[in-house]
Amino acid sequence: MESNHQIVLPAEWAEQQFIQLTWPHKDTDWADMLDEVNECFVNIAREIIKYEDLLIVCTDTDEVEQLLGDADLSRITFAEMPTNDTWARDHGGITVLEDGKPVVYDFTFNGWGMKFAANYDNLITRKLYSAGIFGDCGHKNCFDFVLEGGSIESDGEGTVLTTAECLLSDNRNNLSEEDIEKKLKEYFGLKQVLWLNHGYLAGDDTDSHVDTLARLCDISTIAYVKCDDSEDEHFEELKKMKKELRKFKTSDDRYFRLIALPMADEVYFDDERLPATYANFLIINGAVLVPTYNSPKDEIAMQQLQKAFPDRDIVGINCMALIKQHGSLHCVTMQYPKGKE
Repeated sequence: MESNHQIVLPAEWAEQQFIQLTWPHKDTDWADMLDEVNECFVNIAREIIKYEDLLIVCTDTDEVEQLLGDADLSRITFAEMPTNDTWARDHGGITVLEDGKPVVYDFTFNGWGMKFAANYDNLITRKLYSAGIFGDCGHKNCFDFVLEGGSIESDGEGTVLTTAECLLSDNRNNLSEEDIEKKLKEYFGLKQVLWLNHGYLAGDDTDSHVDTLARLCDISTIAYVKCDDSEDEHFEELKKMKKELRKFKTSDDRYFRLIALPMADEVYFDDERLPATYANFLIINGAVLVPTYNSPKDEIAMQQLQKAFPDRDIVGINCMALIKQHGSLHCVTMQYPKGKE
């Protein structure tokens, strides 16, 4: 893919136009716990609209409006269409700036390597564009490449952090690391790709999305999941991940400042350990929304993230409902950045 444009993949902390949520409904995997997950989505939506606009993709606008009660609907845009599930981070568009103007890149979403149905979710971004939801933003079909937003972290300066386990998966693109890196650099105008070869969470369906393990907080800071319990199955792998993070350098050749997030307490559902993680936070305009899990560690995680984001509000949201379907707060959201004047 050749381009004469200057292409930038904005960092999540860049100023945003709006956040996307794709709402649960009775024909999703949430059917057996719809009331519980709706409450969580309402809490997320109410926090987002305190700070910025919100796009809600749903199958029934009236139903969602009723759930939102007295929330300020003037900050919300609704778009009705069929959906398979709710993981907007992975089926949502990935916005780049081409010469300062936002362009929504529409990559193929294949249900995390064909694990789950994605026939409706893979159409959401192009339908939103056709409906004019993105306003003056451009739209680019990138259907030759499978890519999920949760699998990449950008510093907005030409560096992307990702995991080999996910991007080198046979059921996504089945390409070599060299070929994947070349494509990422072409699509996003990158200087470097930082590959994590270690780190995972039990119960994770995404093949180790980076947004469950390590997150860029500014151009020189990474918050990462640290396990202190040598009896925990994650101990060795997360220890190796930290060693990798220590060796990484910013695009201007400095080592990153590392901020440790606690390994979330074990949570089980139907006898399966769930991938609870504090790394799955969402950066929005003026705040950071942090998933919580009814644990004393919630407060520790929020205090650690305040160090990474001293100028933003740190807001905890109970995400026990979300992890019952193996995801968390960042997984159900997608940000759309503003362009440059």
